[in-house]
Amino acid sequence: MHRLAIFASGEGTNAQNFIDYYRDREDISISLIVCNKKDAGVVTKAEKAGIPILVVDREAFYKTDLVVNELKEKADFIVLAGFLWMIPENIIDAFKGKIVNIHPALLPNYGGKGMYGSKVHEAVIANGEIASGITIHYVNDKYDDGEIIFQEKCLIEAFDTPETLAKKVHNLEYLFYPVIVDILLRGNIS
Repeated sequence: MHRLAIFASGEGTNAQNFIDYYRDREDISISLIVCNKKDAGVVTKAEKAGIPILVVDREAFYKTDLVVNELKEKADFIVLAGFLWMIPENIIDAFKGKIVNIHPALLPNYGGKGMYGSKVHEAVIANGEIASGITIHYVNDKYDDGEIIFQEKCLIEAFDTPETLAKKVHNLEYLFYPVIVDILLRGNIS
């Protein structure tokens, strides 16, 4: 059985999507939610689903092996779902090729430090782009820089605002992210 850890910082809508997607699976389970905010919505979602939660502060995350040790015990694959901190080297090394992220734009454009959430959609609209979308990629030691696994586009209409574009992009996230992770996990099954 594959054990999935989800890292999230906010409301947890993508985490909930994974919880729902894997609810009745016997080959894959969500074994841990890692969060950097004790009052984030994802914490409540994890509690409601009966999934163990690890809330970490910056010190523990970057300067100790607390998180990597917990992950080695409870997970074999990591999904970032709105987690806003850079993943430290000790976790990247321990889970090389087994950490994925989703970005709300078509990388390599509109990625990097500070490009998350509405900031991405505002920049895409301001630059007059005709399409945006999602990028699912492996995580390395730079923001939004890992090898691209999958991209899906959505058209930007003349009437679109950052808010309407965000809805289109979220719909793509919900539709494709768990499916692509499922394919990756099944590809890793020997």
